[in-house]
Amino acid sequence: MKLAFIGGGAMGEAMLSCVLASKLASPADVVVSDVSQPILEQLKEKYGVRFTVDNLAAGREVDVIVLAIKPQHLASVMAELKGTMTASQLALSIVAGATLSTLTQGLGHQAVIRTMPNTPGQIGQGMTFWIATEAVSARQKEQARSLLSVLGKEIYADKEDYLNIATALSGSGPAYVFLMMEALIEGAVYLGMPWAAAKEAAIQTVAGSALLAQASGKSLADLRNQVTSPGGTTAAGLMKLEEGSVRADLARAVIAAYERARA
Repeated sequence: MKLAFIGGGAMGEAMLSCVLASKLASPADVVVSDVSQPILEQLKEKYGVRFTVDNLAAGREVDVIVLAIKPQHLASVMAELKGTMTASQLALSIVAGATLSTLTQGLGHQAVIRTMPNTPGQIGQGMTFWIATEAVSARQKEQARSLLSVLGKEIYADKEDYLNIATALSGSGPAYVFLMMEALIEGAVYLGMPWAAAKEAAIQTVAGSALLAQASGKSLADLRNQVTSPGGTTAAGLMKLEEGSVRADLARAVIAAYERARA
């Protein structure tokens, strides 16, 4: 598979790194375009890929053009590329908030896939939702699935609005989890545990809990009840969380992020 990455930032590099590690493409089959010469030279040295500052040159003779730019740069990049893509080429966007309508009109091209990855994709443990236009062929969907799978799990969305929900849940979700871990650490440090030990314990507790939830097949409520003995320490802690409306606050955070994504 021949790929062009328009943008060499964090998520673009994450996908590039995972693609090369999984042997989906060789460095010779990948070209990266970016406005920053230092970024391009760093990617060249690190991965051996080809690079250019010319977006049009990057998009020639590749199967998939990955739009990995910041939202504020999307309009100008699409203006450059508009009408230049061939019928056999696929445009795959990881630009937050860019709708299929915006992408197809801006590129003057119908074979477009919109995705919503998240930052754990940087280590191959991400969650990506995606949707395709009707012009995307079965072969191109398989190409997209292969690309997105290297970032972690992927789910095809039946409705485009699901990507706005995904933005609020899995896209913003890591920030909620990191905030929760910070709070766990602060509580332990307040009680006298050294910061380094509290950090290691909090990270492993969250990671282990997530893996257990994946592996057990049990509901989250059942898993929580397994930890909670009547009148015990966990019950006391959960009571405080419920008094503070943590459950409702997290749900409201997802709803607020969704409304912002739509806006």
